[in-house]
Amino acid sequence: MSTADIRMRGFTKRTPIKTLLSLIKVHSQLLSAEEILIVDSCGRILAQDINSPTNVPNFDRSAMDGYALDAESTFGASAYNPLMFKVVGEVTPGEIYEAVIQPGEALRIMTGGPIPKGANAVLMAEHAELFDDQIQVLEAVTPGKHVGQIGEDVKKNQILLKQGRFLRPQDIAVLASVGLKKVKVVRKPEVELLITGNELLKPGEKPSGVQIIDTNSVMLRPLIQRDGGVLKAVLHLRDERDLLRRHLSDSTADLICMTGGTSVGIEDHGPTLVEELGELLVHGIPMRPAAPTGFGLIPGSFGDSKIKIFLLPGNPVSCLSAYDYFVGRSLRLMGGRSEEWPYRSKIVKLATKISSQIGRSEYVRLRIENERAFFIAAGGASILSSTTQADGFLLTDEESEGFAEGEEVRVWLYDEY
Repeated sequence: MSTADIRMRGFTKRTPIKTLLSLIKVHSQLLSAEEILIVDSCGRILAQDINSPTNVPNFDRSAMDGYALDAESTFGASAYNPLMFKVVGEVTPGEIYEAVIQPGEALRIMTGGPIPKGANAVLMAEHAELFDDQIQVLEAVTPGKHVGQIGEDVKKNQILLKQGRFLRPQDIAVLASVGLKKVKVVRKPEVELLITGNELLKPGEKPSGVQIIDTNSVMLRPLIQRDGGVLKAVLHLRDERDLLRRHLSDSTADLICMTGGTSVGIEDHGPTLVEELGELLVHGIPMRPAAPTGFGLIPGSFGDSKIKIFLLPGNPVSCLSAYDYFVGRSLRLMGGRSEEWPYRSKIVKLATKISSQIGRSEYVRLRIENERAFFIAAGGASILSSTTQADGFLLTDEESEGFAEGEEVRVWLYDEY
């Protein structure tokens, strides 16, 4: 793709959004696996099937506080016909009672205690009356009653979890329960942010004159984390071609987000640098805001590896919509997650008409009140507050002219809860 003819002249052709999404899917291959401690693996993506190396439990254990005994010896017992059993001792979790329980004998046992030889059931403490070293059994029990069997929770060689699983707290607990210490998970994609612009100050600095604060890095940092990426570096760089070229050439990241310098102005070096260093696959899409978005590949540091580079507009709303629709998808694919949006959605009726130009997708911000969606903005690439006033957004299709008032639409909600 040649970019030399569009500098200061505008885009003559834009890549359809579906084409860009297809290119992202083709080039965002699943990353390799790494082995980490199970205690650190919550929220990671499993890179292998896990078979249990053992039974859980690996011994019969009591499921109740009570008395371990031979079930057949209790047959016929009732409140009107209590049977007497001799209490021969006590066992708690972590202990073993070595002797064999004989008919007519009972062993006091706590929940989780191992069932001794000769016993095959547990009588609940409520169904016995203790007299010195004897109990009256007031209810018969069946074999296996209140006994947790070997492998009741997990059986040896059972598939515990399958490759691709998003590990939850209970998942890593069950992995620990079978004695595993480490697990293989998909490596997290490493990301670099190149924040470009002579007018930008770093977050925390005070704006003065014609300089403004960089908000894109502040916004993108948690989004990258949400999508499973690791932010290696945030670099604030001036619009100097050689400086930008050097940082692109030296990168060891899996993915680079370059914000600003991505359009068709004199200082927009991003597209031409990507084309010079590697391959510029997309520059310019039919989306408002976010039209100057670009995507390409540049050589990586290892063999024939390729770094994915996204050119994101500097205006913050454009940056947000382009990241959400494209970059986040790439990170999720590389990290083994679902490529779909990690937003909740809701079907609501439109309180106002929404117009859209055929051939262009609109990132429409909406406020929801009483199950109705109210239009806030579709344009306004630099009006970041339009996203804070909004409860969610929708994207119109390129083939759509918009939606009528009262029409039901699916809105993607910014809030997680």
